[in-house]
Amino acid sequence: MMSNRKPIFLLLAMVLLVGVFFSQQNLNRQREELKLTYRAEMLENAPPFLAFTTAALGGFRGLISSYLWLRMNELQLNEKYFEMVQLADWITKMQPRMPMVWVHQAWNMGYNVSVKFPDHADRWLWVQRGITLLRDEGLKYNPEEPLIYHELAWHFQHKMGANLDNAHNYYKMKWGEEMTPIFGDRPDFDALINPQTDEQKARAKLLREKYKMDPSVMKRVDQVYGPLEWRLPETQSIYWGWLGLEKTKDNVARRALFMKLRRVVYQSMQLAFQRGRLVENKYDRVYETAPNLDIVDKVNQAYVDQRTEAEQIDKENIANAHRNFLKNAITQLYLHNREKEAVKWLRYYATEYPDFLRQTEPSVVAGGVNFDKFVLMRVQEQIGTGGRDKTVSAIEGMITRHFQDLAIGEEDRAVGLERMARRIYQHYQERSAGAEKGRVDLPPYDRMKGVVLERILQRGSPELRVRLVSVLGLSPSVLTNRLQVLPQTNAPSANLPPTKAVAPAKK
Repeated sequence: MMSNRKPIFLLLAMVLLVGVFFSQQNLNRQREELKLTYRAEMLENAPPFLAFTTAALGGFRGLISSYLWLRMNELQLNEKYFEMVQLADWITKMQPRMPMVWVHQAWNMGYNVSVKFPDHADRWLWVQRGITLLRDEGLKYNPEEPLIYHELAWHFQHKMGANLDNAHNYYKMKWGEEMTPIFGDRPDFDALINPQTDEQKARAKLLREKYKMDPSVMKRVDQVYGPLEWRLPETQSIYWGWLGLEKTKDNVARRALFMKLRRVVYQSMQLAFQRGRLVENKYDRVYETAPNLDIVDKVNQAYVDQRTEAEQIDKENIANAHRNFLKNAITQLYLHNREKEAVKWLRYYATEYPDFLRQTEPSVVAGGVNFDKFVLMRVQEQIGTGGRDKTVSAIEGMITRHFQDLAIGEEDRAVGLERMARRIYQHYQERSAGAEKGRVDLPPYDRMKGVVLERILQRGSPELRVRLVSVLGLSPSVLTNRLQVLPQTNAPSANLPPTKAVAPAKK
């Protein structure tokens, strides 16, 4: 009887095998469409050791990598970050198309390992390693992976750009030293795209081969978001974030990552507005940052785009950030003697958020938009809670108007502006007295005042410069010899003639 069933079983097995054959073909097609197999494919132009591991280990790569991941998590819990570096390196060699391992490894180097070193130069080496790992290796094997673009943009914005690490000024200085030979004060994009001279070719080659940046993309980014200062980390963050956006904008499955990349871009734009201009300090032979007021329109548009694209739950958070930006922009434009632009943006603010402005600041909109009351409230906010970047911007803006008012004979207003600048400076110093030294310190007030004066004598209108030199009793030679505006000392304003005696504010 068993023998009678054999043909039936054989026929059933053949039917099942045929069904498996067609099902497997359909599964393989779907896996390729969803890009589920690319991580197991052989790598092209891979280093010998990497090619060997991918070929020799085959399917066992996943098992070994899983064990190494478990071991690496255990080391992280025990804060054994140096051992994690080696394990992560092994995982990248076995699974180079696994984006998370590149992200994890770069984060460990830049954030966990670097802070173990007290010396800023040693820290910078580890921060660099994290960035180059993502840029030079992670993107080499995952050129379409937006997660790596996001992480790279985040390292520039947060690790280098923010002031949470007390070595952040050192990072910015070292990065600026690397970028200045390539870009100078302002990149010549056409010369980088189509270099003609040997010097231009050397710059273009360095930019493309070492820093993996495309000057054509840079030019496009600068047109959309600029003019930007390409020697600052915020601009690098915008560049890499923009590339990530290009990889996700038409991919519905990557919607969440698209929004994260958009957020990185508009946050970096806000930072570029607050401190996106490099100013050379001739006294200490260093560069200092200042607000980039020329990109207000572009930063505003970044917020509008983000608010439009955001999910409903995020719209209010973005709107709140947008309002804060507008308040800061109006104040900074006023403090930097661009009053017409400040009035224009206050009207835009009142049009865009009329109910909010009416509820929170009724005195500003009573009987029409009151510009003076709005600015006064913003200055009071600067005194109370402003961070380092906002405080420096406010102080420099007030000192600028102080000198300009002196030149045009508005002495009373000039004295009042400097009195307010000194109060903001003193209040900030008191608030930040307990902070870690070197992280959020301000330069001496007299040095800040000297830097602003030299900037005006270099870039102001000829009439203003001549008048200011006369009012301050300076030698006319300062107008032709920019290095002798003030003596090269640690307290450059010590030899300046006093404008008008102002008693320090009482506590």
